[in-house]
Amino acid sequence: MKKQYSIKVYPAGRGREVYRNIEICGDQSLDQLCSVILEAFDFSEDHLYEFCMDNRMYSKNSYRSFSEFGEPSTNITLDELELCKGQKFSLHYDFGDDWMFTITVSRIDEVQEKRETRIVKAKGDIQQYPDYDNDEWDAE
Repeated sequence: MKKQYSIKVYPAGRGREVYRNIEICGDQSLDQLCSVILEAFDFSEDHLYEFCMDNRMYSKNSYRSFSEFGEPSTNITLDELELCKGQKFSLHYDFGDDWMFTITVSRIDEVQEKRETRIVKAKGDIQQYPDYDNDEWDAE
């Protein structure tokens, strides 16, 4: 049997206005989860990130995309994290803009075979670069 995680992801402070419900299998890595989250919110995938298991930026209890000196890496599967229903942790993305996405494990199901990762529900939108003006760059 394989585990499938149902998670709710929302930008910190906007859980009722903007969120995504995602289903992902336990053999997927945190790197793959990050990709799905960024795709779900239409963010570019070109910045460093970390998963903060205690919801605090730059804490020792995190998995980093840039791990060094034996630090925990995002190349770990969800199953290896031993997540439990109701658990909350965060994705800290783009260390300049400091985007924080709160992740809540809503449900963990046993499934016969691996299922595709998918976005089950989406509500609201956010812009990664809300002050970016295309006309400014077109003029150059």
